[in-house]
Amino acid sequence: MVYSILFILLVAFGVLAFSKLKRKEVRPFPKEWLSILETKVAYYTALSSPEKQRFRKRMMAFLSEVTIEGVTLELEDLDRVLIAASAVIPVFGFKEWYYNNLSGIILYPDTFDADLQFSDQNKNRRILGMVGSGRFENQMILSRRALRQAFKNDTDKLNTPVHEFVHLIDKMDGITDGIPEQLLGRDYIKPWLELMHKEMQAINNDASDIRKYATANEAEFFAVVSEYFFERPQLFEKKHPELYKMLVLCFQQQPTKLSKK
Repeated sequence: MVYSILFILLVAFGVLAFSKLKRKEVRPFPKEWLSILETKVAYYTALSSPEKQRFRKRMMAFLSEVTIEGVTLELEDLDRVLIAASAVIPVFGFKEWYYNNLSGIILYPDTFDADLQFSDQNKNRRILGMVGSGRFENQMILSRRALRQAFKNDTDKLNTPVHEFVHLIDKMDGITDGIPEQLLGRDYIKPWLELMHKEMQAINNDASDIRKYATANEAEFFAVVSEYFFERPQLFEKKHPELYKMLVLCFQQQPTKLSKK
């Protein structure tokens, strides 16, 4: 069965556009969400107590600014927690961060195709997540299966929602090009590009443990290595010390230094 995705999204975003006219008040962190964070999000559990409190506040600030809609599914607390955590992780090193280029997230049950269709009979249904463009500008579409899988396995170097939020960070200057100029600064752009293309060549020569998808283009390279950086920081620093140092500068945090307290 093929669902009327376009109609559903247009209705949802119409409501969203009106609701964004007035900024919502940030709600307190629900106590019942704490166990989800503690058991599902390894990044959070490695934080000190004060940083955990700050992380939770950042999650709620994000949820006050962005609307999450489910398509043919009922949103659960687990979905909201994992999406908000994914949004906070890559920008936690900054005192404040607002995804000004994001107003809504659409959660699909599973994979979908480039036309946002996700019928079980669709052979082209391979996309796990994407940042919208055109009529879906400022929107993100995610697969619920990919969202939940991202936090089930912390050794696979994969995290689809973090990947998509990194694309949004990349897009802050108006273009998704794999060059986080606003974060790195102009002096680091040339070294970043040289390092990026050197590593892409190594991947193509089967001389790197970074997954092949990173060679699709510069934007995907940035998002893929960022997944690795946050999912397996110790291994990433060991295997790719120069890239690790560059991403530390970019994200203003060192995930290898997190310690449980």
